[in-house]
Amino acid sequence: MISIPHKTKQFLVLLIKILIVAAAFYFIYDQLANNDKLNWQKFIVLFQKNQSVSGISFILLLSVLNRYFEILKWQNLVQNIRNITIAQSTKQVLAALTAGLFTPNGVGEYAGKALFFNKSEAKKVIFLNLICNGIQMILTIIFGIFGLLYFNAQFNVITPKTVLSLVGICFLLFGILFFSKKINIKGYSIEKLIHKINEIPKSIHQRNILLGICRYIVFSHQYYFLFLAFDVDLPYLTLMSAISSVYFLASSLPTFQFLDFAVKGSVAIYFFGILGVNEWIVVFISTLMWFLNVVIPVVIGSYYVLNFKTRNIA
Repeated sequence: MISIPHKTKQFLVLLIKILIVAAAFYFIYDQLANNDKLNWQKFIVLFQKNQSVSGISFILLLSVLNRYFEILKWQNLVQNIRNITIAQSTKQVLAALTAGLFTPNGVGEYAGKALFFNKSEAKKVIFLNLICNGIQMILTIIFGIFGLLYFNAQFNVITPKTVLSLVGICFLLFGILFFSKKINIKGYSIEKLIHKINEIPKSIHQRNILLGICRYIVFSHQYYFLFLAFDVDLPYLTLMSAISSVYFLASSLPTFQFLDFAVKGSVAIYFFGILGVNEWIVVFISTLMWFLNVVIPVVIGSYYVLNFKTRNIA
């Protein structure tokens, strides 16, 4: 093997850290500066009309809670390896979010968290992160299906025949997964995955689910309150069903973190267009949600990335 001098290693690590942060900030700037659907003049007029210190503080608080529940989820799951503090969990979550910003479906997040642990623990960390993200996806699907069914019952977006077909496909997929759980692919199988999941104490799973539900409630209602701030007056259940449907369908599409608001915005335009909400309002709210829940944490995470030391174990 070719040995790399220590100073060269330090330089390469520094270069990688700078590239990650620079790329993250470039993608953020590019999306905000070059989006021709963002009508800043209308936003400023509406903001001046409805500006409220308490309202802005409340929306910001929801962003903090959203990320805080994610930090608690990670701290809860990692105790299966070792106990970490809230501060350490915060560092790992935000640094990993920054690293995963421009990777498909946030894949870089898995590697980002693994770097804070010993190499021997890397597989366990990646598996726990899969559990962490997996429960959030499952909750998004569950709430999304109920929201979509309610929305469809009100506005007949999908015909009953299509709904039955989709339900049939879901049952078929579950059936295939159930009967193929013992099939091995390169030593991996669904049965082994279930066994690995069951090795984690039930108390950790229960807390993970509870924190996941809390996080879902927070960010979905942040979306709801932003619509209220933009003078969108619709029944609570109608608005929440549209929001849960948007998250469900948008989360099903493969994307990059930095394009997350564009994907959700495109899906949201369709659903809220049916409700008669102006397109520019939908785009702005999707952008604000992305800015509050991705951009701000990434800015903070950039600090942790730049200060990351390969020799330190969290």
